[in-house]
Amino acid sequence: MLTPKENLLETLKKDGKPECLCNSYTMFRGIPGDPVFKYIRGNRVRGTNSYDPWGTYILFPDDAPAAVPLVTPENQVIKDVAEWKKYVKIPDLAAHCSQGWEDAIAARDAIDQDKYLTMTVMGTGIFEQLHMLMTFEDTLTNFLLEPEAMHELIDAICEYRLTYMKLIVEHLHPDCIVSHDDWGSKTSLFFSPETWREFFKEPYRKLYDYLHANHVIVMHHGDSFCEPIVEDMAEIGIDIWQGVLPTNNIQAISEKVGDRMLLMGGIDSVIDRADATEEEIRRETRRACDAYGNLKGFWPGMTYGGPGTIYPQVEEIIIDEINRYNTEHYGAAIF
Repeated sequence: MLTPKENLLETLKKDGKPECLCNSYTMFRGIPGDPVFKYIRGNRVRGTNSYDPWGTYILFPDDAPAAVPLVTPENQVIKDVAEWKKYVKIPDLAAHCSQGWEDAIAARDAIDQDKYLTMTVMGTGIFEQLHMLMTFEDTLTNFLLEPEAMHELIDAICEYRLTYMKLIVEHLHPDCIVSHDDWGSKTSLFFSPETWREFFKEPYRKLYDYLHANHVIVMHHGDSFCEPIVEDMAEIGIDIWQGVLPTNNIQAISEKVGDRMLLMGGIDSVIDRADATEEEIRRETRRACDAYGNLKGFWPGMTYGGPGTIYPQVEEIIIDEINRYNTEHYGAAIF
């Protein structure tokens, strides 16, 4: 029987022979404690409000599942994108994060790497960083009104993110990096495909080329409607699109890119509720497996950008139901 790691690696191969469907994040083990993550997101403490190293105001109420930025016309970092260099102080990751990797290295070395793949998560992608520096409305209109300045700012954020990747790879060399950037809502992109291609395609190709050159699996998290750009996503080197909402036509996407880019998701997050019944959670999980399980490259799981659900019992039931499906259809449940 294959290990969870081996089953995923077989799934990634064009002509691989996995024994069953991959199951959520069960084949990964995260590496906690890296200094960059702590420096960039260490201010996010439940029950507090704070500013991150970029100067963005962050709220983390006691009853919220996660921290969120609050960007208004009054507190936005960039008042005029044509003069963004006047307002933006890019965090110096090399200066702040060159030391303190011992705990993360020890945590990585403690993982059973014969059975599991190691993983780190990089939140706040290029587009997300833009709308954390200025309002969402300003971000979108500036693509039209100030394209030259936006290209410059995106290039600067790309270099910052490349530095982040280099620090992670040089110190930890994880098997996989989960790179976050949401490019759309539940039903549409936030911009035209042409705008995405003009501003984001080549910066992301640069980032993901670096990861591939260092033998790191690229998992791009985007729990969004990205159907119009899936060919581009595969082209720039995304190995796994994590967060595929069922509002995308998953069958059509699989036919286009399923042998080049895995599609992880398909389970509607509406079931992640305190009052969701076990029957409801199993029914939605089974629906996704039945609807997409025979498609090229499909991999069932929640659409969140990391392991876990808001209500922990939900993930436990999802994983168990996928195992039941795998046992029934393939005679194997790997976890």
